[in-house]
Amino acid sequence: MIQLLQHLIALATPWNFVLVFAGSTIGIIGGALPGITTTLGVALLTSVTFSMQTQDALLMLLSLYVGSVYGGSLTAITINIPGTPSNAATTLDGYPLAQRGEAGPAIGLGTIGSFVGTLLGTFALASVTPLLSRITLEFSSVEYFLLAILGVIVCGSLSAPDLAVKGWMMGFLGLLMATIGMDEIHAFPRYVFGHPQLMDGIAFIPVMIGVFGVPEIIQVMSRREHPTEVPIIKRVLPNLREIRTYWRVVLQSGLVGVGIGIIPGVGEDIASWSAYDAAKRTSKHPEEYGKGSHEGLLASEVGNNSCIGGAIVPLLALGIPGSPPAAILLGAMFLHGLRPGPVFLLEQPQYLSLVVAILLYASFAMLVVGLVVSRTLLIYIVKLPPKVMMSVVATLCVVGAYSLNLNLFDVQMMLLFGIFGSVMRKFKYPLAPFVLGMVLGPMADGNLRRALLVGNGNPLVFVSRPVGLILTIVNVLLLVSQFGLIRRITSRLGKKPDALTSAGAP
Repeated sequence: MIQLLQHLIALATPWNFVLVFAGSTIGIIGGALPGITTTLGVALLTSVTFSMQTQDALLMLLSLYVGSVYGGSLTAITINIPGTPSNAATTLDGYPLAQRGEAGPAIGLGTIGSFVGTLLGTFALASVTPLLSRITLEFSSVEYFLLAILGVIVCGSLSAPDLAVKGWMMGFLGLLMATIGMDEIHAFPRYVFGHPQLMDGIAFIPVMIGVFGVPEIIQVMSRREHPTEVPIIKRVLPNLREIRTYWRVVLQSGLVGVGIGIIPGVGEDIASWSAYDAAKRTSKHPEEYGKGSHEGLLASEVGNNSCIGGAIVPLLALGIPGSPPAAILLGAMFLHGLRPGPVFLLEQPQYLSLVVAILLYASFAMLVVGLVVSRTLLIYIVKLPPKVMMSVVATLCVVGAYSLNLNLFDVQMMLLFGIFGSVMRKFKYPLAPFVLGMVLGPMADGNLRRALLVGNGNPLVFVSRPVGLILTIVNVLLLVSQFGLIRRITSRLGKKPDALTSAGAP
């Protein structure tokens, strides 16, 4: 608490407030523009903040992260188009409220929900991260390798739209891509094929810009534009007395969002849907959901913003991001000389309180911008032609990829992986596991080889310790649970009680 208060006081300068409000405003505008996802926004800003001081870069990146997740709710409520995937659940109740003439109060309710959700996630970050960091100090190379594999498997299972095996394939492909370059143990070049540009591996930021930016540009440029009208917004400030009646939904959705965020690679969109589903299941009036329910709107917005703090928990304690935007944030921290992981908080404990302080300021900046200027911003955002905006984004993608190393090879990699991402998206292969695989690749590769060296090449080393044995069992069960035979058996077991009940059994 003392370090947190010190950082809150130290950050209270005009320049830092400018950075926080600038990052929050850019995030809200980018989040409200359909096609500019939170992940793409963080990736583009990372290339801009490369030459900035570490603290200044974190101020802008975290503020943009918070603002972007909230910003998508503006268009989700007013024109039924979620600005980011994390706001898709908001359209279910936000747009019906706008159709009833309650667009302003709905925006205000969503703003308060996002603000409270960010605070809940920040509280979880401050309280859970030190505990998790202490536990991981006992881990060896075995546990870190198995944790990396667990993150890829879980992310692949939850992000694949149809088959979990597609997510696994993308995740392990990302792991393989991370092995390109010099071997960190013996400094032996791998998969460089005579290209000296690949000796240092494939640069992370150009790949991320390409994977997330190029498919969005192609998608927006290829669809037809339809004129949209913003409903009349008279009042945005919500009724605070009414909000207090929904404390149970807010708390429940915050816990769900934090829990989903801690799971590696899942992200805010799943957190939002999970919080919405949990709120509907426990509501006294589930029939109102999807027809303009204030509870449903709050649940989705609290869920996605509370996921932000949850996603940063494993990032700082394990070096494993909890969401795709957190993966880009991890890459940005690498660029600024920070190495999040088990010993990060032990060697540099001040960064936990710094991140918590920045998130607190970012949440208040998002609240102020959302309540004060959201109506004005929304009018210009909706009137801006998406194709014009995408042409600007395309330029930023090229400049961002080139500016990191001033190398055209990075631009070529960005375009190559952009085409790859477009093809994968067309065939419904999720891109989040690929990103997570590239992030966790060095961790999995180095710890796998170190574990085998310690065990003299014996694979039983991965089950020789209790935690390693548990992680191995969990990984195997997650893989096997997706096989057709196991799923048929579990489905039959699940139907037996119904069959007995229908036959008159007690």
